[in-house]
Amino acid sequence: MPIRPKNAPKPGRPKGYSSLDEGIAKVFGKTAKAWRLNAGMSQEALALETGIERSYISRLERGLSQPTLLALLKLAKGLGCESWELLGPVEKVFKRRR
Repeated sequence: MPIRPKNAPKPGRPKGYSSLDEGIAKVFGKTAKAWRLNAGMSQEALALETGIERSYISRLERGLSQPTLLALLKLAKGLGCESWELLGPVEKVFKRRR
C-alpha cells in the first residue's frame, strides 16, 4: 500500500466546494422542460421512457442538479432530440461568461 506524503492534497472534493453552477443548471433545466412540454410529455412519462427517476427530472428542470453524461444521453433519446440540442443554449451562456 503506497504511503502518501504529509503535504499531499486530500482526495476528493475540497470542503465547501460544489460543482453545481446554478446559472448553467437553470438554463439546462429550462431547455429540457421546453423540449419535454413540446413533446407533450409529463415528467412521469419522461421518467418511464428514460429510466430516470421523476424526482431527478424535476430537480434538473428546476436547476437544482446538473445532469451526468449518461442522464443527458437518456434525456435526449427520450425527448427525441440530439444531446447537442439540449446543450446548445447552455453552451451559449457558458461562452458569454468566459
